[in-house]
This record gives sequence, C-alpha cells and structure tokens, in this order.
Amino acid sequence: MELKVVRLDIPENGNIIVGQSHFIKTVEDLYEAMVNTVPGIKFGIAFNEASGDCLTRVEGNDDALKANATKNAQSIAAGHVFVVALRDGYPINVLGRIREIPEVCSIFCATANPVEMILAETGQGRGVLGVVDGSSPKGVEDAAGVEWRHGFLRKIGYKR
Repeated sequence: MELKVVRLDIPENGNIIVGQSHFIKTVEDLYEAMVNTVPGIKFGIAFNEASGDCLTRVEGNDDALKANATKNAQSIAAGHVFVVALRDGYPINVLGRIREIPEVCSIFCATANPVEMILAETGQGRGVLGVVDGSSPKGVEDAAGVEWRHGFLRKIGYKR
C-alpha cells in the first residue's frame, strides 16, 4: 500500500463537497438535489464509478464548475467518490438534502478552504483515508472572537 496526498482545486469564489456513494445514479440524484434545494445555484458534479467502465460521470449547470469537479474527482481517482463544485450557494444550503440521497454513504468535506485528500493506493485502486481541511488552530477564541463570530453570522444572514 502506498499513501498519497492530493490537493484539490477550490473554484474561485466557490466551495466543494466531497463524499462517497455506491451507485451510478448518484450523479443524477445529486443534480436533482442541487437544483431543487437552491434555485439559481451554479454547480458541477463528478462521480467516479467503481465497476464496469469505471468512468467519471459528470453533470451540472456550469461548464467551469463541471470541469473543476471532474479535475478533482480524477485527481482523487477513488471509486464511488463524488465531487460537487458550487457557487451562488453554500454547502450548508445543500448538505442536508445530499445526506438524504439513499446511495450517499458519507461526506468527507464541504469547504472553501485549501483541502488535501489523504489516499491509500493498493493494487486494486484508491481509497480515501481522510481530509486535511484548512489550517490547524492557532489559539482559543476570546471575547472579541466571540463577538466577531456572532456579528459575522448575523451579517451573512445565518442568525438574527
């Protein structure tokens, strides 16, 4: 077994969601979840098949985001992994719906941060061991940090 680290490409002014599923219809179900949850959201989806033709299946409504999702899925190169690249919406808006899709097994990350996938490669293929999402903590939040967080969440409309 060989360990690999792959840095993903985050779309400019966008986010990615990386997860694992188990069935070819995932790409279509993810598409429906995205358009039915956030009107106007722009996205691309790529899903790596794990059997049969072992193709990366691609859907979406934005060509640049479809290309981004495809590039990331192919760099991960693990079966049954999907990547959603999105703009004009946030993971928090769609994660609940994505988790409800019957074939979705897990979500590895949902982020706009720099992200690295930790992979194991065997003679059979690749598997995701984990994710490095952003940077390590540099301290503990103080009163000013709490005040900033509360203000920020209200400014962007997630709290009143």
